[in-house]
Amino acid sequence: MLGNLPAGTQVYDGLRAVNSYLLRNYGRDPRSPSNQEIAVTTETLPAKFKPYTRQTISQARQWQWMPAELQEAVQLVSHVLPFRANEYVLEQLIDWSNIPDDPIYRLVFPHRDMLRAQEYETLRELVLYKKDEAAIAKEVHAIRMRMNPHPAGQMTHNVPRVNDAPLKGLQHKYKETVLFFPSSGQTCHAYCTFCFRWPQFVGMDDMKFDARETGELVSYLKDHKDVTDVLITGGDPLIMNTRSLAQFIEPLLAPELAHIQNIRLGTKSVAYWPQRFVTDKDSDDLMRLFERVVAAGKNLAIMGHYNHAVELRSEIAQRAVKRIVSTGATLRMQGPLIRHINEDPRSWAELWTTGVRLGAIPYYMFVERDTGPSEYFALPLARAHEIFQAAYQMVSGLSRTVRGPSMSAFPGKVVIDGVVSINGEKLFALQFLQARNPDWVRKPFFAKYDPNATWLDHLVPAFGKQKFFFETGGDEHGHRAPPAKVIPISVAAQRAQGGQSCGSTHSAA
Repeated sequence: MLGNLPAGTQVYDGLRAVNSYLLRNYGRDPRSPSNQEIAVTTETLPAKFKPYTRQTISQARQWQWMPAELQEAVQLVSHVLPFRANEYVLEQLIDWSNIPDDPIYRLVFPHRDMLRAQEYETLRELVLYKKDEAAIAKEVHAIRMRMNPHPAGQMTHNVPRVNDAPLKGLQHKYKETVLFFPSSGQTCHAYCTFCFRWPQFVGMDDMKFDARETGELVSYLKDHKDVTDVLITGGDPLIMNTRSLAQFIEPLLAPELAHIQNIRLGTKSVAYWPQRFVTDKDSDDLMRLFERVVAAGKNLAIMGHYNHAVELRSEIAQRAVKRIVSTGATLRMQGPLIRHINEDPRSWAELWTTGVRLGAIPYYMFVERDTGPSEYFALPLARAHEIFQAAYQMVSGLSRTVRGPSMSAFPGKVVIDGVVSINGEKLFALQFLQARNPDWVRKPFFAKYDPNATWLDHLVPAFGKQKFFFETGGDEHGHRAPPAKVIPISVAAQRAQGGQSCGSTHSAA
């Protein structure tokens, strides 16, 4: 069947599998695509961005390949969590012969198990049968609030204030780095089902970070000379056209902001829409913008979010990497470790080694945060360390720039260095890679080994201590830090969710 395709046709692995699967299982079923519909030539690769949402996904040809129960799950769960795909993701990244287990399918399409069983059944009754919009909205809100919509003190502790007023669209957790959320960058080319910033995309406006212009950012930076890094994030700032993006970046090149050394752009477009850097109508303009930033003496770091090796296998994804680094910008690769999606250390090793070959820098493997459908995605910390260690052992030193597995928790970024035995006691060895209190960085500490723990606040201090040093204001030797820097994570967690106990995927800060 594939041998009869026209010369010059480029058939991607996922589509090849679909073609074989449909022929084997459907024969002459009129719903199954023809050879011509399955084949993708270099001339017909998706060139114009076309998103799909809950309202429009049935228009995608792949929708008819999904069993009814998967279609139902998408329609129901997407009332709670954001859903957005595009033709590139559907055509080139998902192996439709392997749904629902294909990793990119699980990464993009909502599943019923992302909700608790009773929640799903209640929502099903309301949406499919009662069709009571007010009752649906009430149930959806209750589920979202149960999901810890803003972990790690994002709203309670990270938002800077000037004259006792919050600066909307900014976060300043670590001394050196300010996060900036431009309002026109608060969406993505496709949404990840695990995304810890999901409240940005579901209409929870009271929990949304967005700024319409850079005036407040620039003023804030002028008054904070110790800030060296600005991370422009979202959403995804690369969803903006180049002219709009330049309006947010170019003010940071002003001479009075000479202390800003690094400008970072957090983006998933390198995986979900690499055309942004290669074939979009203003992709060349984007490359020229990158070059202007570098020429101004700044380090431009593209913080590329990759979750699986398949995202970097296509020709256009690899061309995107090469074009980015050719401008003098750096591309750093990061992403969380997620159950059902990227538990195979070989995928991580392939991703890192391919990235290095193309000129990218492996940066972080994160631990999935305790927000959204974390019960579905979370892995025990012990298992996370095993996967990271196995992947790390497979790569050369050039790929070992990667750090992890790292928890972006309330006090800071905590990495699991290993599992050790001290005086016969099995322990986790931990340290801060970044912290609200700079004095904590690179200080080792220990927690009792717990094979089921999935987050920092599940851990218990070792050696009979009642609290970790960062909860008491001292270090591991009992030396006291200034009282203002004490971060009791249990109290912070309660504030973050209105009194409920919680802990704190990935942050490029």
